[in-house]
Amino acid sequence: MERTANETLDAPTAPALVFQQYYLDCLSHASYLIGDRTTGRAVVVDPRRDVEEYLADADALGLTIELAIETHFHADFLSGHLELAQATGAEIAYGAAATGAEFDFRPLHHGERIVLGEVWLEVRATPGHTPESISVVVYAGAADDVPYGVLTGDTLFIGDVGRPDLLASIGVTAEDLAGRLYESLHEQLLTLPDPTRVFPAHGAGSACGKNLSTETWSTIGDQRSANYALAPMTRDQFIDVVTEGQPNAPAYFSYDAQRNREDRPLLDEGAALATLDLEALDAAVADGAAVLDTRDDAEFAAGHLRGAVNVGLGGRFAEYAGSVVGPQQPIVLVCEPGTEHEAAVRLARIGFDRVLGYLDDVYGVLATHPERAARSSRLTVAALAERLADGGVPVQLVDVRNDAEVRLGAIDGAIAIPLAQLRTRLAELDPARPTVVHCAGGYRSSVAASMLEANGFADVSDLLGGYGAWCTVA
Repeated sequence: MERTANETLDAPTAPALVFQQYYLDCLSHASYLIGDRTTGRAVVVDPRRDVEEYLADADALGLTIELAIETHFHADFLSGHLELAQATGAEIAYGAAATGAEFDFRPLHHGERIVLGEVWLEVRATPGHTPESISVVVYAGAADDVPYGVLTGDTLFIGDVGRPDLLASIGVTAEDLAGRLYESLHEQLLTLPDPTRVFPAHGAGSACGKNLSTETWSTIGDQRSANYALAPMTRDQFIDVVTEGQPNAPAYFSYDAQRNREDRPLLDEGAALATLDLEALDAAVADGAAVLDTRDDAEFAAGHLRGAVNVGLGGRFAEYAGSVVGPQQPIVLVCEPGTEHEAAVRLARIGFDRVLGYLDDVYGVLATHPERAARSSRLTVAALAERLADGGVPVQLVDVRNDAEVRLGAIDGAIAIPLAQLRTRLAELDPARPTVVHCAGGYRSSVAASMLEANGFADVSDLLGGYGAWCTVA
């Protein structure tokens, strides 16, 4: 089961304040419920699409959610502002610079105050990650000089700052946004007192930055002294630093960035998922559906349906599924019993809604239809070294790590294609050659190897332990 964290951060000197952080490991995403106990008024900031947890907590705390604030148009997940507005009647709010939304929203202007009671919020325009980015400063009492904290969205992370290059393809250059980011950090966030807590929208593992910490909150003072991007440097030096070495963005990012502007269908968290037999699965595949096997890589390797792609629920499932399956492609799930609803919800969090159903009893199907079953080839480091040294047919070695990882070291002769780009770069590989795929530790290589196999590569293996295992032996 995916780990989620729901943390209430107490403020002993501010009894009116309700401040709750929700953290999703799968997407490295943090969202927030902020309320005032004296009035019962509350807001949610950067909500995920499955909103029932916010609703349940607000109800238990006697709060009414009046506003769904988005710090920017997110690219890495489908936001829950529409679902929250439908469930509560809350207004949707974006920074005043936001454009292109198909739904009504309240524009939040720089310096605007949102008074919940004794608790109040201050909006600061902090463009840079995107043009419309805002940060939300939280004050726990009307007379406070030092804020309780600041919700920085994707402007300031713990250990990093937001990447400025995701909009470069739609008319705003990375250099322009990086310059705005420098100004936002130094003129709007670093002017806050050092004790101010920093609450970002993402943590380690997110592709929205390159050096994010595993910590989910910090302080302005700690970031001022420890964050590489906040070290003393000129604006031009900052632009060079933050635009270099960013991870490859997952393939679905541009889809979600656009989808978050649309008046789209809402998620029904309780909707039943159809159970499919093998005949129904085959009919779906004939109509273009992908078969997504969400079991762990060892179970998949031991036996799976030919043509299935393996993205295990135990890892960054939604992110990698979004890299190997098209956003509008129908999907049939193959799951461990009882996990199909979790898989469907996690796909819905990135806007992949075309889940047709799940295969009933995959183990029974594999046992009764052995002709449909396949096993995965997995090589140890020693076996790969032997194959590379063999004078026979040369091995096509594919490294699916991100560019920044490859720059730190690579196996000689490997073809570097980040997993996020593999689906669109298959033509660069020879499906007739023996192929071995590796990543850093083994999760992404299982995804990639199964994808190659599903696309007609006849002899595919993945490297157990990945490049990390190779380095300990080679």
